[in-house]
Amino acid sequence: MSVTLLAGSAATSVALTAADPAPASQALPVAGAPAAAPVENLIVGYKSSSAKASSNDAAAADVEVKGKKASKKAKFERRLGTGAALVNLGGSTAPSDAAAVMAQFRADPDVAYVEPDSRAYALAVTPNDTEYAKQWDLFEPTAGMNVPAAWDKATGSGVTVAVIDTGYVAHSDVAANIVAGYDFISSSTAARDGNGRDNNPADQGDWSAAGECGTGSTASGSSWHGTHVAGTIAAATNNAKGVAGIAYNAKIQPVRVLGKCGGATSDIVDAITWASGGSVAGVPANATPAKVINMSLGGSGACTATYQNAINAAVARGTTVVVAAGNSNADAAGFSPASCNNVINVAATNRAGDRSFYSNYGAIIDVAAPGGETRRGTDTPGTVTTPENGILSTLNDGATTPGAEIYKPYQGTSMAAPHIAGLAALLVSAKPSLTPAQVESAIKTSARPLAGTCTGGCGTGLADAAAAVTAVTSTPTTPTFENTGDFAIADNSTVESPITVSGVTGNAPAALKVGVNIVHTYIGDLKVDLVAPDGSVYTLHNRAGGSTDDINQTYTVNASSEVANGTWKLRVNDNAGGDTGKIDSWSLGF
Repeated sequence: MSVTLLAGSAATSVALTAADPAPASQALPVAGAPAAAPVENLIVGYKSSSAKASSNDAAAADVEVKGKKASKKAKFERRLGTGAALVNLGGSTAPSDAAAVMAQFRADPDVAYVEPDSRAYALAVTPNDTEYAKQWDLFEPTAGMNVPAAWDKATGSGVTVAVIDTGYVAHSDVAANIVAGYDFISSSTAARDGNGRDNNPADQGDWSAAGECGTGSTASGSSWHGTHVAGTIAAATNNAKGVAGIAYNAKIQPVRVLGKCGGATSDIVDAITWASGGSVAGVPANATPAKVINMSLGGSGACTATYQNAINAAVARGTTVVVAAGNSNADAAGFSPASCNNVINVAATNRAGDRSFYSNYGAIIDVAAPGGETRRGTDTPGTVTTPENGILSTLNDGATTPGAEIYKPYQGTSMAAPHIAGLAALLVSAKPSLTPAQVESAIKTSARPLAGTCTGGCGTGLADAAAAVTAVTSTPTTPTFENTGDFAIADNSTVESPITVSGVTGNAPAALKVGVNIVHTYIGDLKVDLVAPDGSVYTLHNRAGGSTDDINQTYTVNASSEVANGTWKLRVNDNAGGDTGKIDSWSLGF
């Protein structure tokens, strides 16, 4: 099986290149803060053993004496809530004069500390990147992802994001955030670098001639797709140049799997394994395993065991896997790896807040993010009529081999996925202990409703970066385990969906949260039980609800007598004919 990238440039009509249907460690600088501001007040902390720590009169007399010694008028103003004394220097004072007064206090053994009463300023929320104003997808209230408001809390520091894609073509707006990657393309013909796999993930171009990629395939130029994706995630920000990245202090690990005529599943699954810290025969160990993987690629067909096994292993190693839903305006269940479990499956939205005309949809979509539209759905394929409504990012102008670096708008679920990969990096940066399931849950539960419409299903809505980061930094996170696989519920039958819990100390809590999402008409047919690892049964739902459709709620179970680790099961028994459905997903929150 081969896959292709899920994006389209302003020079092509849609996302698929082959066919049309298819607390931050480096905060932004403060605004308007003078380099050497005058000092109006000092804050003096007296040692508790000194009378000046409790007596205002003693402090006032001391301040006056020290001011005179420094040839400066100083006056005790008031006590702060901490007990420190606020000292007024009589108006704006040059830093050198203030330093002379501070020297007098520092020479006093009764003084614990003295410091200027410095000023704070509002953080600059608008980067000075020259193209930032065109990045509506980050900040516009209608359909932007509310990214700037997240930057006060997280910028991606300490997180590596693997971009499994076409590789990376040098771009000065991304270069500072690139770490060593790998070229997993086995075919030297597809790779165009004269050999098979190697440690150089440089994008050699993915252009092809007409008919070269199958009967009827059209000629296409090089997309430089991986570099566009990388810029959305982690372009350098506030560098007075180009665009701003969502997680601009994160690192990008380019992992090359797509060359001429797409890429092979065998190469992609090895890339997933290696990027997440797993071992691949013949390939050196990854020195900087990624906490987030972005895959803006896909092909037709349901998720295969090969893909699923690689993804499951990556998630088990602690890596969040983000995938593009696909660009065929169809149910994403028919595309891979979008239809795999244990991924964050991302649909694309446009500048008006509607589902983009090309975006796949469906019940397996987890969340939506800006993917843009460089043309309207009714415009002639191959035209570019609304470039301002695409997603602007880093690119190259080479038609085949690399040329000069540029910035260009693309459209596609390929552009939506890196928005979520960038957000995942912000979350892990803000709270490194987060598991992939917790990252996914935070993104999905904090999403807001689309401003427009989404026929077919766009998951929980439009991702909101600030809300997601706030959610993980303001509330304690409990271990969460989830099974998102579909388990069919036939008439008069019993089905079980398992979750294996590991790494939790002791017993389950007295308030174990059991999230249940069952799609089934006439839920009065159903009995739903939680089965503990030792076989104990806890009934959650027992043939109630009559003709009501679907069960989508969280139950609280006193499971304090159960050992937490082990295999738990959600057991569903259908007791009548005429109505069927499925276990769509369920979770355990410890």
